[in-house]
Amino acid sequence: MLNQMKSILLLGSLTGVLLFIGKHWGGNSGMLLAFVFSLAINVGSYWFSDRIALSMYRAREVTPEQLGQPRLKEVHDILVALARRGGIPVPRFYVIEDPSPNAFATGRNPEHAAVAVTTGILDLMTPEELSGVLGHELTHVIHRDTLISTIAASLAGAITMIANMAQWAALFGGRDREEREGGGIGDFLMIILAPVASFLIQMAISRSREFMADEGGAKLCGNPVFLARALAKLERGIAEEPMNADPATAHMFILEPFSAGGLMSLFSTHPATAERIKRLERMAASPEPVRHAF
Repeated sequence: MLNQMKSILLLGSLTGVLLFIGKHWGGNSGMLLAFVFSLAINVGSYWFSDRIALSMYRAREVTPEQLGQPRLKEVHDILVALARRGGIPVPRFYVIEDPSPNAFATGRNPEHAAVAVTTGILDLMTPEELSGVLGHELTHVIHRDTLISTIAASLAGAITMIANMAQWAALFGGRDREEREGGGIGDFLMIILAPVASFLIQMAISRSREFMADEGGAKLCGNPVFLARALAKLERGIAEEPMNADPATAHMFILEPFSAGGLMSLFSTHPATAERIKRLERMAASPEPVRHAF
């Protein structure tokens, strides 16, 4: 319940950033327009979250005929077993043609969920490691994190887009510079700070959920070491082959799809992989047996 309240608060903050932009550039009418826009995004994301995310990465649903391929059947069988263990319907299974190893889950609830994996992760992982990855993603589905993630991605993307267009607002119906709070300095700060604010809120939504999904995924697959090994492989694989992903959707993946070294690592949407692995190893070393959480 606390985690759900935190997510609602953070999503409200994202909406607030969008309203603040509308207020700055268009006064009360601009704020009203931003409110209608954010409402449309939330409603659209609720009903079409799975289609939005999957279409962005040209994911293809695995057909019954394709399950004749041994590797795809193996992964699908793992997905079926984990979904039954978690007490949810089997999500639709998608593949993204991309050599960078990664995966994400999407959908507004367990009844409308989908799991997508890249061809890169299929080539890289053992069945045990894939069970850890898929267990992590199914935990997001069980906790209904997938809806929050997609709405956050949509709102963050909208804020970034509006901030990029903001410099033209005065030429296309925006209020005169003198009428806008802060004038030219206010405009500059809005263009720079609005996407940063949306990114920080988005990051806050993601990080705590990743630790919870790691724990749940480890329990679903039955061995925390499987997921720990998978995360280590993923980090190396993504460093060698980054994904051409939209930064607004980075938090949806099991690991950030591009390398963020140096100062940029402070703004990662995911916790440090080393810390995630350390927690899983502590979990594996615990004298208490790993019990299925769902």
